[in-house]
Amino acid sequence: MNDQSTAAEPAAAAVAVPEAVAAPGLGGPDGTGGRRAALAPVALVVAGGLSVQFGAAIAVLLMPRTGALGVVTLRLAAAALVLLVVCRPRLRGHSRADWGTVLAFGLAMGGMNTLFYQAADRIPLGAAVTLEVLGPLALSVIASRRLVNVVWAALALAGVVLLSGGGFDRLDPVGAAFALAAGVMWAAYIVFSARTGRRFPQADGLALAMVVAALLSLPLGIMDAGSRLLVPSTLGLGAAVALLSSVLPYTLELIALRRLPAPTFAILMSLEPAIAALAGFLLLDQALSTTDALAIALVIGASMGAVRGQVRGAGKR
Repeated sequence: MNDQSTAAEPAAAAVAVPEAVAAPGLGGPDGTGGRRAALAPVALVVAGGLSVQFGAAIAVLLMPRTGALGVVTLRLAAAALVLLVVCRPRLRGHSRADWGTVLAFGLAMGGMNTLFYQAADRIPLGAAVTLEVLGPLALSVIASRRLVNVVWAALALAGVVLLSGGGFDRLDPVGAAFALAAGVMWAAYIVFSARTGRRFPQADGLALAMVVAALLSLPLGIMDAGSRLLVPSTLGLGAAVALLSSVLPYTLELIALRRLPAPTFAILMSLEPAIAALAGFLLLDQALSTTDALAIALVIGASMGAVRGQVRGAGKR
């Protein structure tokens, strides 16, 4: 197995060349075993996407009780406790670079959650994730040397214009700004998730990074919600959000990134706006207009096209 890093690290929309993180399964003469081995990490990422977006919908239902910052604190604190108990990460034997990676991963995770829930508190869930995914897409376009990615960027921009209805005042400009900022942190999250997965066994690095994120969010949550965080029913919902939106998807993604090239992972993550729109419709009664659905489809298509173009360009080089 070739375990060396590429010259450029993955940044959510395949800014990097795919890493050979796992050898293909050999399987039987008909290749069934190999196909199953190849599909397994894909299934992990899709399951993680479903979990995180339906968890986000439950978090929106919880916001009237605790506020957006209170939800983030409950989610990250509960997730950190669960992961510490389950993983029991080893604290000794790690280098300074290992701890630096965990710290950066925790900062990215905490920032992504805080900014995203501020957005989801102000604009529909599908719109928030659609704007969020522009961060990774922008990194792919900026890092690429291929002219075709300018086309994908224009396609994504057309989707954003449709989604905003000609002006972000329809969405709430503050909420849109939070979603875009969350996209920047999402890109950083994927970069450091992959690095953490290579430096720490199992989900140890994830558990330690979650503690960093929880400690950063705790003062904000206490200031925003105070004693409301301790209401039993609120704690129960917060634990459910933590399991659905943090523990399960982050663990699945961390495992998948060990076996899945970063560009393939980025393509699958591009489907999250559609999953978020579905969760918003089913749980929050946030129906999409035809124009909104077309806008989301344009952004998803642009993300997939940029990733596939980057893979082809890397293959030729």
